[in-house]
Amino acid sequence: MSKAGEIRVIALGLIRNGDRIFLSEGYDPVKQETFYRALGGGVDFGETSYAALKREFQEEIQAELKNIKYLGCIENLFTFNGRQGHEIIQLYQCDFADSKFYQLESLVFSESPHHKHRALWIDISRLKSGEFRLVPEVFFEYL
Repeated sequence: MSKAGEIRVIALGLIRNGDRIFLSEGYDPVKQETFYRALGGGVDFGETSYAALKREFQEEIQAELKNIKYLGCIENLFTFNGRQGHEIIQLYQCDFADSKFYQLESLVFSESPHHKHRALWIDISRLKSGEFRLVPEVFFEYL
């Protein structure tokens, strides 16, 4: 998350496999709530969101992407861990270049030495039913 009062620009990739979508699991300790979001991360100064998307997938889960298509821009205002956040999301639809990722149920990855995360395939119907919380909710418009 960015510093207080800053707007963070991020690039996220929606990857579908039939009725499933590949998402990262997060947890808000203040709300005591688990949530799910598309994978990706921050756009560095001087970097395009397209390049950032490819770099983030490579860094986080050592995955190459293909069929990358820009879907749109989302402004996301949220509260996480008791702090207000503000993101500009550059959203892409993409596929894994390596089919092995479609065979996985889940995988664990590190964003930093102290933060381990899980990414997993979730059936879209389980997100729409509210069983799993998709953030931001506007992502439903792109499914």
